[in-house]
Formats: sequence, structure tokens, C-alpha cells
Amino acid sequence: MAAAAAGSGLLSEMEGVNGDGATIPQPQVLVAAARLSRLPLARVKALVKADPDVTLAGQEAIFVLARATELFVETIAKDAYIYAQQGKRKTLQRKDLDNAIEAVDEFAFLEGTLD
Repeated sequence: MAAAAAGSGLLSEMEGVNGDGATIPQPQVLVAAARLSRLPLARVKALVKADPDVTLAGQEAIFVLARATELFVETIAKDAYIYAQQGKRKTLQRKDLDNAIEAVDEFAFLEGTLD
């Protein structure tokens, strides 16, 4: 696997070699990861820093939080869309989100937050 990656130039793009032969990560990896997120990582980082309980958050943690948020929003939107379709609508309304929150056990922690 590493030989195939090295032959394709992928390994050289992802890692550099310092003087003693050890590999060091290159910034291109983080830039490529940032493109995988649809949310602006700078905004996510600002929200994380606004929490007084958080003292340090690495770039990887910010990316994981952004990606998890995207997946959460996608999941709740799909569940709410089912209720919109039942009402013969294509546009989500607040009542669709309320119905999804009430119906899905995983969203129980959101009950009462949209009031």
C-alpha cells in the first residue's frame, strides 16, 4: 500500500522527511481535510473558543466537530423532510422539526429547545 502511494506521488504530497529520516505531516493534509467540510472551520473554531470550559482545541478536533455537526444537521433534516412529505410539502417547517424531535429517540435531548 505504501509502495503504491509512494509510486503515485501521494505519499510525498502528504508527508515530508526531516534530516533524521522521520516523517513530518505537511500542511497540505489539513488543507485537503478542510475542503471536506462544508461548514467554515474558522466559525466552528470561534464557537469552540467561546466556550469557557475549552482551553485548547486542535485543528483536527475542529474539523471533527464541523463534520459531526454536518452529519447531525443532515440527519435531522432528512427525518423532518419525511414529515413535510406527509403534509404534501417540499419545504421544511418548524412543525416538521418538532415532529422529528418527538418521534426519534436520538433527538430527545432537543425537546423543548425550539420553543
